[in-house]
Amino acid sequence: MKLLFSSLGLAAALSFSLGAFAAPPVQAKGDVLTGANGHTLYTFDKDQAGSGKSACNGPCAANWPPLAADGAAMAEGDYSVITRDDGAKQWAHKGKPLYFWVKDAKPGDTTGDGFNGVWKTARP
Repeated sequence: MKLLFSSLGLAAALSFSLGAFAAPPVQAKGDVLTGANGHTLYTFDKDQAGSGKSACNGPCAANWPPLAADGAAMAEGDYSVITRDDGAKQWAHKGKPLYFWVKDAKPGDTTGDGFNGVWKTARP
């Protein structure tokens, strides 16, 4: 009986943990979306909404790191998961992949907004 309760507790803990990682790690701070770390998220005008692809790879992704999704990530509401060229998973909002900007030094910075006329803060 003790073993049964221990096993049930472990199973419940594991399913809760997996569920916690499956949800998009995004928050709305005012009219801007941020990652769980509080840093601003961005969209790239060259990404086609709903294409399931990112146009920002290689050196671009070094400056604009994708909002990574783990293997348990599942679409939820306005959030979906795309597969990048390198096979990694990335969160998207309303079909547009989400990125951070390496020059945002602290949570709340929005220095990437309008960069080269093609990067915009992600909005709820």
